[in-house]
Amino acid sequence: MTNNMPEILYVNQTEYIIKKLLGHGKGGYSYLAEKDGIQYVLKQIHHEPCDYYTFGNKIEAERKDYERLSKIGIRIPLMLDIDISNERILKEYIQGPTIYELIKNDKMEDIYLNQMSEMAAQVYSAGLNIDYFPTNFIVQDKLIYYIDYECNEYMEEWDFENWGVKYWSKTSEFLEYVAKHS
Repeated sequence: MTNNMPEILYVNQTEYIIKKLLGHGKGGYSYLAEKDGIQYVLKQIHHEPCDYYTFGNKIEAERKDYERLSKIGIRIPLMLDIDISNERILKEYIQGPTIYELIKNDKMEDIYLNQMSEMAAQVYSAGLNIDYFPTNFIVQDKLIYYIDYECNEYMEEWDFENWGVKYWSKTSEFLEYVAKHS
């Protein structure tokens, strides 16, 4: 496989064929994986340094954050399995474009901003913030899904209205990010 990706990864002794790298975040690598013709997301936790975020036990944080977000009721992919010893998570695969791709390709729609406002209200009511960066949201059947599980205690400076919204249209912040990561 290209890019030094393994062809097979195991989650609790179950084999998954790795199809491609979906993304690399501050906590791990997410791969499109397949088993018996069904697609999944397999996240491999990494321990690469991150100069703007401090981590504790990443795999336990993923589990805890998933539980917190599940209770709130926002749209997230199901966590299907967690392999503590190998630091891997198996998630439901939500197929569709990211909000980032929609903005970049001038296909963003107001309904997604409206849904984000509703989702943010649910998250705030639980005293939390999520990572509002547009690569963390996928649109499937006109509904947005938060595909990351990261959540933190609410802080106004990191809420959607004060931070996230800066990246949900072709703002100078968004265009600067695109230029750096193209």
